[in-house]
Amino acid sequence: MKTIIPFSHQLLKEIVLKGDTVIDATCGNGNDTLFLSKLVGQHGKVYGFDIQAAAIVNTRKKIETEDYLKNVTLIHDGHEAIDKYIAVNEEVAGAIFNLGYLPKGDHAVVTKPVSTIQAVERILKRLTLGGRIVLVVYHGHEGGTEEKNHLLTFCENLDQNYYQVLQYQFINQKNQPPFILAVERIK
Repeated sequence: MKTIIPFSHQLLKEIVLKGDTVIDATCGNGNDTLFLSKLVGQHGKVYGFDIQAAAIVNTRKKIETEDYLKNVTLIHDGHEAIDKYIAVNEEVAGAIFNLGYLPKGDHAVVTKPVSTIQAVERILKRLTLGGRIVLVVYHGHEGGTEEKNHLLTFCENLDQNYYQVLQYQFINQKNQPPFILAVERIK
């Protein structure tokens, strides 16, 4: 079985095509941004969001070393601000969130349920048919359980006529292991 990050990438590899527009809603250290940049190719677009300047710097360094900066727009702002940067009529094929805190960063700065759900709602308005939003939910930190519970409730209440939602997790791991919520637009 694939572990969490490889499976989150597989979910996007299955549906994102060269030339598509995608979102990395939490740039972190740039790993997902680079993955998405390679996935969409030189004619695609990647919008990368993070509220921490260190994450934007880390991501820029990561993609510069790989020469993938040309199709990436890095945005030092919260993912809930998507409407300020991406037109409502711009279609998005996929998005990924790694929730929690920046690895090797300030653990007091964490994603919040309200802003995360606002971002998901705004991406859903732009999501192509067959498009996916992948949320990697790290919840072993202060406030993490609250965000996890809000996201589960939000996803459970998405209209099954328009979206299907997958939860993927390993249930025999210790210390609140991360899990995936994947939302796919079906209508």
